[in-house]
Amino acid sequence: MAKQDILLIDDDVDLCELLRNYLSNDGFCVETVHDGPGGLERAIQGSYSLVVLDVMLPGMNGLEVLRLLRQQSFVPVLMLTARGDDVDRIVGLEMGADDYLAKPFNPRELLARIRAVQRRATAALSSSAHESLHIGDLELNRGRRSARCGERELSLTGVEFSLLELLLRSAPEPVTRDVLSRGALERAYSPLDRSIDVHVSNLRKKLGPRTDGGERIIAVRGVGYAMVF
Repeated sequence: MAKQDILLIDDDVDLCELLRNYLSNDGFCVETVHDGPGGLERAIQGSYSLVVLDVMLPGMNGLEVLRLLRQQSFVPVLMLTARGDDVDRIVGLEMGADDYLAKPFNPRELLARIRAVQRRATAALSSSAHESLHIGDLELNRGRRSARCGERELSLTGVEFSLLELLLRSAPEPVTRDVLSRGALERAYSPLDRSIDVHVSNLRKKLGPRTDGGERIIAVRGVGYAMVF
C-alpha cells in the first residue's frame, strides 16, 4: 500500500465517513473498520503508515487491540480516548501508542497529529544510513532507525527513538521536558500532559539498567531528564 494509507478503527460510522472525506482531501487513503477483532486483523495483515484506534470498540476494546497488535507490529498508532479519561491515555502510551487525541476533537487537530506521527516514523528516510551515535554500550543509527544496547537490538516506537536520540546528543546534560516534547511529539510541553513521562518510562524499561544497576535515564528535578553512563 501507499505510504499515505491509514487504518481507522472506530465504531462511530458517521465519524469515520466524515474523517475519511476530510483526510482524503489531504492525500490520505482511509480504510475503516468498526469493531475490535476486525480492526486487529486488518492492522496485522495490512501495510499502513498509521492506525487511528478508538478505545471504546465492540468485540474487543482498543487497549486490547493495541496490546495484541504490539506483539506483531510497530506500526504507528494514534489512540482516540474519551476527554478527561487520563487512565486510558496513560495505559495506551504504556502499551506502545505513539500519541493520543481526546474526543471530541477538531479534524484539523487529528490531521496535525497524524502528520507529526508519520514524520517521526519516516524521519530516517532523509538521513544518511551511516549516521549514528555511539555512547557507552548504546548505539543509535538514524539511517536504519535502529538502536542497540550492548548486543541487544531495541524495538523502539518512533517517539522512543526520538527521545533516545535527544538524550544521547545532550548526554550527560539534562534535556527539559519542553525540548523533549517539541522534539519527540512536535508540541509544547504541558504540565497536565504526562505523555513524555510515560514514553521515557517505557524507554527506560527497554534499555534496562546500567552495569552498576543504576538507571540509564535519570529525572532531574525541575528540569527534565538526562542520560547517564
